[in-house]
Amino acid sequence: MSDIVKTIARFNAGRDPERLAMKYQAMRSSPFVFLRGTCHLFYAGLPRDKMLDEAPPVWICGDMHLENFGSYKGDNRLIYFDNNDFDEACLAPNLYELARLLTSVLVGASDLKLSRAQALALCHTALDSYGAALAFGKARWIEAETSVGMVRDLFDALASRPRAAFLDRRSVLKGKTRVLKVDGKKALPVSDPQRAAVTEFMNKFAASQPNPDFYRILDVARRIAGTGSLGVDRYVMLVEGKGSPDGNFLIDLKEALPSSVMPHVRTPQPTWQNEAQRVVDVQRRNQAVSQAFLHAVDFNQRSYVLRSLQPSEDRVALSDWDGKLPRLEEVVNSMAQLSAWAHLRSGGRQRSSIADELIAFGNRKDWQLPLIEVATQCEAQVAADWKAYCEAYDRGEFKLPAAH
Repeated sequence: MSDIVKTIARFNAGRDPERLAMKYQAMRSSPFVFLRGTCHLFYAGLPRDKMLDEAPPVWICGDMHLENFGSYKGDNRLIYFDNNDFDEACLAPNLYELARLLTSVLVGASDLKLSRAQALALCHTALDSYGAALAFGKARWIEAETSVGMVRDLFDALASRPRAAFLDRRSVLKGKTRVLKVDGKKALPVSDPQRAAVTEFMNKFAASQPNPDFYRILDVARRIAGTGSLGVDRYVMLVEGKGSPDGNFLIDLKEALPSSVMPHVRTPQPTWQNEAQRVVDVQRRNQAVSQAFLHAVDFNQRSYVLRSLQPSEDRVALSDWDGKLPRLEEVVNSMAQLSAWAHLRSGGRQRSSIADELIAFGNRKDWQLPLIEVATQCEAQVAADWKAYCEAYDRGEFKLPAAH
């Protein structure tokens, strides 16, 4: 058994076999999907570079790539576009974050049908935008009125997406009662013990909330979402919300696992109450407005993140750039700015760099070209790892026992 097989199998040990098989199959499809599914490999292979390690420590999301930005409804009921995945969040040099973003651009070029020159141009766009946003020194945000290009297209599409239509895509109406669609694409069935455990948990959680009836469970399923976290214990719950059938809400409950970045970071980390508290606290610091219903909770004697699923939750359709590079440049520009704003917004918290240090770093240019070289090395490592993975996968080395 090759090292890559052992490393990937060890990292994913204990996950739900049915959803883990989906993850392994998806990772076989392209280097970009493989990159998204192997954050732990990326940081293990990140060059031990003095420039990287001496960059300002900030609160990073940890898994920065082109697919980890999207729209969501905040707890103030307004819709924002921002980074939306903090499972790997930790305190780390800011260039760790940017190295992964640039690598995702280079590795994702093939999927997006980008030339090498176009991918490198997007890398320069990202670094210029990030540096300028840091140098300006003020954290901003992106909502419908401040969005441009393909991000604006996303907001426009969300405006015509009512809750009833969203629920119709995820559930089936039986009379005046909805049940979740268990279609093998978004959801899988739960066992009777799983259903009972989730229902008991939600009943206890609801009792601590101002409106307990809102959280009355109508149905439960195992949720299928993402790439890196496929197989992690995760549920989607259909709850009463604001009334049946069209005022129902969907709630996501996902186990929080240790950050796969942290073992490769020399920056001292604070002590967290649990992993979910780390995820939720960094998300609250980095986002301009927190996602609705965001909580760190205990379930089955482990920590989980509880949050809502909304009609307003979506990603930019990057493949719709139509061969017009400025359309992609606007999106990458927005992503780089959002990263800088998150680092400024959370600056000074638990030993992260203060704004003055980040402004000074943004005004420097000596790190930009070397970082693109680091990303190029990472891209080559991803390509080699994916080739080895594909060979092992095709030999059947990632075949899992059938689910019962």
